[in-house]
Parts: sequence; C-alpha cells; structure tokens
Amino acid sequence: MRVRIEGQTLDLLAVQMEDYIVTMIDQRWLPFKFELRRLTSWQDTVKAIKDLVTRGAGSVGVAGAFAMAQAAHEIQTTLVLEFNHLFQEAAKVILSARPTAVTLSAAVYACLSAAEKGTTIAEKQANVDRVANQILASDISASQAMGKHGSALLKPQSRVLTHCNTGGLGIQDHGSALSVIRQAYEIGNLALVYVSETRPWLQGSRLTTWELQQYEIPHQLLVDSACGHLFRKGVVDAVIVGADRIVANGDVANKIGTYEKALLAHVHNVPFYVAAPLSTFDFDISTGDQIPIEERPAKEVRTVVGRLPNGGIGPVQVAPDRTEALNPVFDVTPARYVTGFITEKGVLTKIKPKQISKFVRKMG
Repeated sequence: MRVRIEGQTLDLLAVQMEDYIVTMIDQRWLPFKFELRRLTSWQDTVKAIKDLVTRGAGSVGVAGAFAMAQAAHEIQTTLVLEFNHLFQEAAKVILSARPTAVTLSAAVYACLSAAEKGTTIAEKQANVDRVANQILASDISASQAMGKHGSALLKPQSRVLTHCNTGGLGIQDHGSALSVIRQAYEIGNLALVYVSETRPWLQGSRLTTWELQQYEIPHQLLVDSACGHLFRKGVVDAVIVGADRIVANGDVANKIGTYEKALLAHVHNVPFYVAAPLSTFDFDISTGDQIPIEERPAKEVRTVVGRLPNGGIGPVQVAPDRTEALNPVFDVTPARYVTGFITEKGVLTKIKPKQISKFVRKMG
C-alpha cells in the first residue's frame, strides 16, 4: 500500500516478516501517528493481534501465519515429539487471539498441517515458513483481483457507501472493498465514497479516510446513524463491504453495523456487495447463527481515542463512570440481503448454498 509520511511516499505492507521479526503498522494511533511496531516473539505477535495493532481479516490471517512461523523457530528442543506438542500448544494460543475471523484459524491449521508433513524439526520449520509466505502472497494477489472484478460492477460516477476499513491495512496490499473502490475510481466508475465512522474503534473515520487520502479519492465521512438519511435521499448507488467470515448458506459476519447497512440497501433497492477472498468462506458452519461473535471490553464503548488538546493521543471518556456497556465486535448479515460476493476468482450473484459451494470449490 502507498503511504505518504512527512513528504515521503513509501510502499509498505500492513504486516510483514523478516528474519522472524514481524513488523506491523500500528493501526491504533492512525491517522494521528504513524508507527511501525517490531514484534520479536510469537507471543508479542499474538498480543498485537488481540490489542488491534493490526486488524482486518487478511492482516489477521497473515499475522497469525507469521506468529506460527515465529513459534516454530522459537521452540527450544531437539526432540520431534516435544516440538510437535509445543507447536500445537502455541497454535491454541494463536487461535484464541480473534475468534470470529476465519482467516486466522485457516492460517493456523494450514501451518499445523505443513508441520505434520516434515519428519525433522528443520523440515517442519521450513514447511511452516513456506506456507506463511504463501498466505501473504495469496492475500496480495487476491486483493488486486477483487478490485478488478468488483470495479466493473459499478456504473460510471457511482456513489458508494462502505463500512469499517477494508483497504491495505486490513488485507495486503490493496484491500477488499477498498480495492474495488480504488480501481473503480481509476477507471471512472466512482465519483464519491461515503465512509461510516464505525464505532466504537472508528475504523472508518480513522483508517478508511486516511487510506482514501493516500490515493486522493473523494470521500465524505458521516456518523453511523446518518446512513439511513443518505439512502432516503437516494444518493447511494451501491454498498461495498468486506467480511470476516462467510458461512455455507451465505450469511456474512462483518464489523458491527454491517447488518444495518444491508437492511437499508435492501429496503431502498440498492445493491449490497461483499468483497472477500475465497479463504473467507467457511463450510464447516451452516448458518450465521453458529458464528462465534467476539465481544470486547466495555471501556472501548465508554471512550474514544483521538488527538487531545495538548497534542497527545489518548482516550476521551464519553459516558459516565461505571456505565455498563455492550461491545459486540461483529454482526451477521443474512445471505438474502447480499447482491453478490466479489472474490479474486470473479463475482458470485447466485447466493444459495449449492451455488456458493460449487463456485468456491471450483475456483478455490
């Protein structure tokens, strides 16, 4: 992704690894401060995933794969059986970092499977390294392809609403929905992006606007509760969002607030597209009711992180002390409200279990 910092233009990935040191763009402080965080152990990488140093389905999956590679090389033993046990224990911890995004579990299980194919510790480590790098490469190629397929769906000069952050910070290195938006703008199919703020972590107002500014794409920020007003005025031509998990019947888990956007789009006859790589589909779960929904601490609802009057960056309390707060991080959009899935292999508009399974298995 392109990043402009203090007059310099850099090409960076949100998550990368060199010599088993993982480097992440710290998303918690954007756009107020740009910081690269170096994580020297797999435990540090897991904590960074939990603390939202990095977030987004693709980035979480890549970070999980890199944590597995770190763990494989940090285990101190010369006994293969002991290595296997310790590696599996590390995998359990990594899996627990973020339970909703299927990309994390897919990355962990892929690394476990790769390790099983080795007979020596060195072979196991090499296999895990190879798979981790493949997950990164797949994320990059998928993001570019999604943009190409999805941008053709929009009519010239469309006005698009998006939710949360789905750019290069969330999926290496173009993003999912923002890859579609970016390429649509480049070919003249997009005039304006409406960005909903996405409480409580404000990924829309902090991250999506920042990424759109990097590419000079016209956009307007609005509070989450203003979206209905735009639909009623008839100024939204399409909704494009990402996904953390898509299950067998086509139900979609995504950032909290997505369900409301889908309902609005349905009522106002506006197409609602979900941009997600094939790795997001989870056929082990039948319906959205079975998706584990992560809940985070109530303090995230009671506070907002921003730039303070003294120039510092920190939380500002916006609710009374001891206020109880509910903080579900994701919601589920039923398949019946989805117009199409934009994937790296094309667009699926027949949102039925058999068609979804046939498409994913054929293209995957």
